This record gives sequence, C-alpha cells and structure tokens, in this order.
Amino acid sequence: MRSRARLYSSVMRLFLRWCRLCPKRSRTKVGKRVRELWSYSRLMLRSLHFNSLTNSDVVMDSLFEPIYWLVDHLTRWFGVVFVCLVIVLTSSILLIAYLCLLPLIFRTYSLAWIVWHVCYGHWNLVMIVFHYYKATRTSPGSPPQMKSDMPSVSICKRCIIPKPARTHHCSICNRCILKMDHHCPWLNNCVGHFNHRYFFCFCLFLTMGCIYCSISCRNMFIDAYYAIERMKSMDIEKHGVAVTEVGLLYSILPMGSISGQTPPPPYTFRERMFHKSIIYLWVLTSSVALALGGLTLWHAVLISQGETSIERHINRKETRRLQKKGKVFRNPFNYGKFNNWKVFFRVEKRSHWLTRVLLPSGHAPYGDGLSWDYTPYRNSLMAI
Repeated sequence: MRSRARLYSSVMRLFLRWCRLCPKRSRTKVGKRVRELWSYSRLMLRSLHFNSLTNSDVVMDSLFEPIYWLVDHLTRWFGVVFVCLVIVLTSSILLIAYLCLLPLIFRTYSLAWIVWHVCYGHWNLVMIVFHYYKATRTSPGSPPQMKSDMPSVSICKRCIIPKPARTHHCSICNRCILKMDHHCPWLNNCVGHFNHRYFFCFCLFLTMGCIYCSISCRNMFIDAYYAIERMKSMDIEKHGVAVTEVGLLYSILPMGSISGQTPPPPYTFRERMFHKSIIYLWVLTSSVALALGGLTLWHAVLISQGETSIERHINRKETRRLQKKGKVFRNPFNYGKFNNWKVFFRVEKRSHWLTRVLLPSGHAPYGDGLSWDYTPYRNSLMAI
C-alpha cells in the first residue's frame, strides 16, 4: 500500500509540473511551449519505467511473462498427474512380471538363471522404489528466510533474500533452491542439493531395469509379435471365405451346420492377453530405456564436470565471455572427474561404494549447500 501511495503522489507531482508548463495566453511562444511540453511528457513517461539495465532480453521476458506464468502453474498442477502416471506404469510392468514372466521362468529356466533373475530383479526394484520415494519426498533445500551471516553472491529478485552460490529461484516452487539443477515434473519436486543424488540414482536404476527387461524379453517379444500376427490372419480368414463352389455353400449355410459344432478358437483369451502383455512390456521398457538413458548419460557428464544443468549454461556463457578477453574460465566446483563422483555420492572410504551407492542409503550430501569455500578430500583433489 505504501509503494502504491508513493507512486500515486509522484505521478500527481509530475502532472502538476506538466500543468505549469501548459501554454497560457502568449501566442508567440506557442510552438516553443508545445515542444517543451512534449519533451517533458516523454521524460515523465520514461521516468516511470526506465532502467539502465533494460535491453531486448528484458523486454522479451516481460512480453512472455503471461506465458511463463501459465506454464509454471500448469506444470505445478500436472506434477501430481505425472507422479501418478509413473506409479501406474511401473505397477503395470510389475504386474506383468509377476503374473506372466516369473511363472514362465520357474517352469523353463535352470536353477542358476532363476536365482539370477529373482535376485537382480528384486534388487533393482528396491533401488528404484527407494530412490523415487526419497527424490519426491526430500526437500531440495532453500536458503534461510531470516537474516544470517551466510555467504551470498546476490539478492533474489523474487524472494528479496540473499542468494548463496549455486542457488537459483524456481518459479514453479516459488522459492530459491540450493544447488538447483532443474524442476522435474515426474517428481513434482525441484532437484537440488539434498535430493540430487536420489534423482540421479532413480534415473540410473530405472534405466538399468528397463534395459534388463528389454534384453530378457526380446525373444518372447518376437514370439508374441508373430503370434499376434497369426491371430489377425486367422480372424480375417474366419470372417471372409473365398466364393467358390464349396465356398458359396459355406457362405450360405450357418456356422456349425456342416460339421455339427463350431471349432474351438486357436488361441484362448488368456493366451491373447499374455502375448499382448509381453508386447506392451517390451515396447514400454525399450522406449523408456532409450529416453531415460540419454537423460542419465547427460547428467553423468554434468556430475563428472562438477556442474548442474543451470550451471552448464552459465559456465558456457562465462567461458565465451572470458575467451574474448584472452582469459580461461575454471569451474571452482570441479574437483576432477573421480573426485566429483566421490563428492556427489559422499564416498569417504571404500566400503561406502557398497553401502552408499549399491545399497539404499539415506545419508545427507556433503556440506549444507550454503557455503562452497571448502575443499573436500583435499589431499586427493586436483589443484584449481
């Protein structure tokens, strides 16, 4: 209310000054007065919105602000739909695996292969469910709203609070996120400092599970595909018979009047559903493996370079800017490829590769996400 009152009072003062410059009775100075009035009106209009930092990007962002608002709100509400879709699709794959694949494995495979499929499949399933739950339910982390002595590099224009390094504002969550990577609609949550590891592990193990299902069911998919094609051809032959001397008789007489009874269908309903389920499983897992595999590889490259998705874009712009000045940009958060992975998983000793990477672990990441002026594993890191 105070800002509106101040704006109103400033506009009224400018309007009164404008009225003072209005021409009165003097006709000789009318042209000069009109020019002064026009120039002062332009100055008054510009003073209400002028900013020295205004450029074409700011103007385009302002014009697209309603579209950004619509996308942010749609993404916020559709996040719940995407989470439900992940649960439904994953549950459908599990249902097919337990009802169709496991009985077939127990009947046809040897003991060694049965142990392998049961152990690996359930380990992969536990890792997927655990990391997805933790990624959706763990807060990515936000800077404190109260005044504190934390180091900051700028002020957030939306939250009007100090913003630490690697912190960015999420317009969908409407808050600043520590070490923000992106907002994931499939999690209905931001990927930040405290749940980045859960997000990457979920993508990694889900990709591994989809590749496992796609490779294991390849031959079954081929058999099911040809079985479906045979079903279609038999259905076509059943509904249409060639018109010959015998065919004319078959087409006139009702079904079953010649042989005495209708022949049983070549495929039962259960067999049809089995083949269609195998095709559905293979197509879905193969598609997800390709799409999610590319995303997982991209994030693996970013982790190896000590960057997030947002920092990748910022660092590229900074690299080009410094190249024009003959300088070289160095990422201060890049500790070397292997050490970046150790920091990301918080591996402090060799046993942690098993307990914190290959098994479900809810340990916190390295640091608090507010300050990045430390050097973890100082003895083994590259000099920056």
